Formats: sequence, C-alpha cells, structure tokens
Amino acid sequence: MLQDILLTPEEISLKQEVRDFVKNSVSPDLIRKMDRDEITYPRDFVKALGERNLLGLRFPKKYGGRGLSWAAEIAALEEIGVLGTALGCAFSMPSIVGQALHSYGTEEQKEKFLTPLLRGDLVSAEALTEPRGGSDFFGATTRAELRDGNFIVRGQKRFVVAADGADFFIVYCNTNPEGKPHERISLLLIEKERPGVEVKYLYKLMGTRGGGTGRLVFRDVRVPEANLIGGINQGAEIFNTMMVPERLTSAGGSLGMARAALEVAVRYSDRRKAFGQKIRSFQGVSFKVADAITELDAARALTLAAGRSVDAGLPSARRLVSEAKKYATDAAWNICNAAMQIVGGISYTNVYPLERMIRDTRLIQIWTGTNEIMNLLIQHEYYREVLNDHSPGRMIEGDAEEAQREEEKVYEDDEMWTKGW
Repeated sequence: MLQDILLTPEEISLKQEVRDFVKNSVSPDLIRKMDRDEITYPRDFVKALGERNLLGLRFPKKYGGRGLSWAAEIAALEEIGVLGTALGCAFSMPSIVGQALHSYGTEEQKEKFLTPLLRGDLVSAEALTEPRGGSDFFGATTRAELRDGNFIVRGQKRFVVAADGADFFIVYCNTNPEGKPHERISLLLIEKERPGVEVKYLYKLMGTRGGGTGRLVFRDVRVPEANLIGGINQGAEIFNTMMVPERLTSAGGSLGMARAALEVAVRYSDRRKAFGQKIRSFQGVSFKVADAITELDAARALTLAAGRSVDAGLPSARRLVSEAKKYATDAAWNICNAAMQIVGGISYTNVYPLERMIRDTRLIQIWTGTNEIMNLLIQHEYYREVLNDHSPGRMIEGDAEEAQREEEKVYEDDEMWTKGW
C-alpha cells in the first residue's frame, strides 16, 4: 500500500495496532444501531480507545498521549475511518479539542480536562456554528460578558457533534461586540452540568448518525474566568490553529471511508458475473476501479504531506491542509459513488454498506469549512506564496520568442495610451 512507503516503521506499527482494534473490538451491531439512531453517542467506543492509549496520539505522554506525529494520527484515522464518519469523529474530537487545551490552556486546565479526555473518561465537543450561519465565524452572536470573575454566556450553537454525549464544550463567544472582527471572539470551556446549559434539539441527520449532533442553548450560564482558554479576545488566533486538526482529521478519516467502499466494490466485481465472465473484466468496471485507486493514492499522499508540513512548521502548511481536506473529502465522495455504480442496484439497499457510506461522506465536504471555503483559502495562500517570493526560480516569461515586446503586455486599459497607441 502506498501509505506504507510514506510512513516510518513506528507509524506503520501504530496503523496495524489500530487496524487490529477496528477489526476485532468494534461490533457491527454498534454501527447498525448508530445508523438507526438507537445510540445517541458511542461513549463505550471512546472509552475503549482511551484504555488502549489511542486518543490524542500527538500530545505529550505527560498528558496521556503518545507524542507521535501528524502522519501517525492520519494513518490511525484511515483505519478508524472505515467505520464511518460518526465513529471517526468520536476518535478525532479529543485531538481537536485537545489542541486548544494543549496549545492555549493553563496547566490546571490540562490536568482537569486534557488528561481525562485522553483516557476516555471525559467526552468533549466543539461549539462553533450558530443558527444564523456557518462560515461567518467572526459574526458569532453568542455573547459572554465578564462580571465579577464570571462570564455570563447567552446564545445558541448548532450542529454540535456530541452535544448529547459530551461532558464539556469549548465554545466560541463574542466578548467584544464593538471590536474589529478578529478582536471579538474568546474561547470558553463550559461544562454541560452548569445551570443554563441545555441540549435543545437533536438533529435527524441524513448520515453520520449516532454522534449526538444537536443544538445547544446557553441561558445566562455562569462560567468562571478560570475557564477562559487563552487570552480574552484571542479566539481568532485559536480558531486558526484549530482549523488544522479539524481539517486534517476530516481528510484522514475520509481516506478510510474511500478505501472501504473501494474494497467492497473490488471484492464484489471479482465475484459477480455477467455475460459469462466476472464484471471486473469489463473496461466500464475496471477503469472505474483504476480511477478510484489513483484518486485514493493521491489523496493519501497529499494528506500525509500536509500532516508532515504541519509538524515541520512550513509556511505552506495552511494551504496544504486546506488542499488535503478538499481533495480527500471530494475523493471519498467520488469513490463511494463509483463503488455504488460498480455494485449496481443491490448497493442502493442496506444489503451492502455503500448507501450508508454515501450518506456519511456527503457531510464531510461541508463540515469544518465547506470545500468552497477551502478553494478560497488555497488560492489566497498560493497567491501570497508566489507574489511574496523574494528568491523565485526561473522567470519563464522571458523564454517566449518575443518576450521583449513590452508594448504588447497590456494589463490595464489606460496602458494602451502609454505603450504606442
């Protein structure tokens, strides 16, 4: 597998460890019950991961992690991803919320919340999106007013994964309504048990079911100032940091979903016969498989490269993370649809898991920033890289036969009058 070429022996060993867990410790009944919404949140699954020291792999051993690389976590995520996006998200949330605590939290916050989070003793959730909109982060209307050592929080958040399963939330609040957009937001840690916190509504989702996704309401919730993560009005900086684990975990998990769907289709096409031969012998099928393999390998390589760029602190990391999220989630959607086409009509029933996989993968192109937002970030970052490069490579514009014809290089209408017209 391409992945093994791109991983260290330690990362390959972890991948096998997680593969064994997925194969031997996760019952098909759990997945079925979650998809039927008979389970609100898979807390036992999270606890089992914590007992095996498989949560928050990147964080220091001091807090219960393993001190591993992003590539290691991506390799683990691909294996978890075959279970679907709901369980993949349950695996990823300690990495996402843990990032805020590890990078910006106090030692007291880490001891009280991060360590038990990585043990699987606590479940966390991130409350980001509001009913009024999704991508307009800095327009958040959930307010937190500091009074006598406590924040008074009022507002709503929706599409909160684990709203009904979490013990605590990290909540982005507007603490400076009159300030500039990037100076308005702060991040608070709010325990579910606090008076005024209510899980108001659980969504009936198309897919990714069983994760307790719901709407939270905060009615004058008193939150001690000690629960502020980072500094006051530092939410924009924290948010930008948090987009790395949010988007890389989406990319990593989607690799597993794509691979699982492709394997279903490959095994089916090697058994199913039509016109006296296996359908894999027909180009209409085999070329779909070839395209899917290529797309999956490309997505895997890009996602691992993005992870290593984050570990190395490269300036291009922000762009690569956005590329990985966009490309890998689109690839998962494409591959799941190709698998359904190969398997045919029976795949549109629940005899095969492909219909659930398609319902799951549709969401990952939307959450943690839509793929249209990823396009916006990718092009913006690349323009900045190219135009601010003080030591560029060969300027190939000069290789044209008549490159010296400056009068023909017109960029604005009024230049016509100064270049020989």
